[in-house]
Amino acid sequence: MSPDDKIAVTSRSFSRHELLRQELLNKYSCVKFNDDGLKLNGNALIKFLDGATKAITALEVIDSKVISSLPKLKVISKYGVGTDMIDKAALEKHNVKFGWTGGVNRRSVSELVVSSAISMLRHVPHANRDVLNGNWKQFIGRELSSATIGIIGCGFIGKDLIRLLSSFGSNILVYDILDFPDFYKEFKVKPVDISTLLKKSDVVSLHLPLDKSTKNILNKERMNLMKRFSVLINYSRGGLVDEVELKSMLTRGHLSAAAFDVFGQEPPQDRELLSLPNFLVTPHIGGSSQEAVLAMGRSAIMGLDA
Repeated sequence: MSPDDKIAVTSRSFSRHELLRQELLNKYSCVKFNDDGLKLNGNALIKFLDGATKAITALEVIDSKVISSLPKLKVISKYGVGTDMIDKAALEKHNVKFGWTGGVNRRSVSELVVSSAISMLRHVPHANRDVLNGNWKQFIGRELSSATIGIIGCGFIGKDLIRLLSSFGSNILVYDILDFPDFYKEFKVKPVDISTLLKKSDVVSLHLPLDKSTKNILNKERMNLMKRFSVLINYSRGGLVDEVELKSMLTRGHLSAAAFDVFGQEPPQDRELLSLPNFLVTPHIGGSSQEAVLAMGRSAIMGLDA
C-alpha cells in the first residue's frame, strides 16, 4: 500500500455500501467510487479506470483492450467469486496483479440452493401462481430428505452445499474433475461421472466456473439424460446450460421444474421461459446476502495488496 495509490471502484453495490466505503477510505485517501451507478464496459470502463493504480471490479469485462489502455494500473481486485470476465493472460502480460479469494459467498449461495430445491420439489412457485389466479388445489410434491441430489462441481460452494444437505439425509452424488476422497467419505458422498449423475438425480445443482471446458456443459444431449420430473438449479454461472433446451424440457414436462439465478445474457430476454409456472427466476442474487456482500467487499479490499 502506497500513499500515492489511486483506487477506482467499478462495482455499484460496493460503492453503495457505507461500511465498505468507509473501510476502504480508512486505508486509501484517493478513491473513486461508481456513485452514478453506471454499467461500465468498453471505452466507458477505460475512462472510469484511467489514472487508477488499483481497482476493485465486479461483473465488468476486463479484457486485453481494457488492460492495455491502462498503463498505470498495477492491481485488479475482484469483488465476488466469478473470474470468467477477467482475462488473466492479459493481466500477466501487462504485469497487473490479481487479487481474488474464492468461496467468500459460499453460504449465501448454498442456502439459496437449498431453499430453491425445497420450493421446486414442493411446487411452491406454481402453487403460488395458481392461488393468485383464483385456483385452490393441492400440489403433491417430494421431500428433500428422500431425494437424490446431484452436484456438478465440488468447489467451495459445492462442498458447503453438501454440508447443509447432510442434515437432511439426502442421497448425494457428485461430479468433479478433481477427487476429494476424504471429504466424500466424511459426508457419505458418491462420486460419479456426469452421465450417471444426470440419469439418477432428482435434483441437479450446478456449481462450476465458466470457461472453455464448462461452457454449455449441459447441452441438449446431456440434458435429455436427466431423470423425468427432476429439478435443475443453476446458481453458478450463465452459459453452462442450453437455455433453449431448458425451455423445451420444462414445457413438455420432462423437467418438473428449474430455478435459475444466472443466464448467458443478463437480464434474460426470453419472456416465454421466464413466464413458465415451473420456472423460478431470480436476478443474480446468489451472493447477495448482507453477510456475503460484506465478506466479498472486505476480501476485495485485502486483494488490493496482492
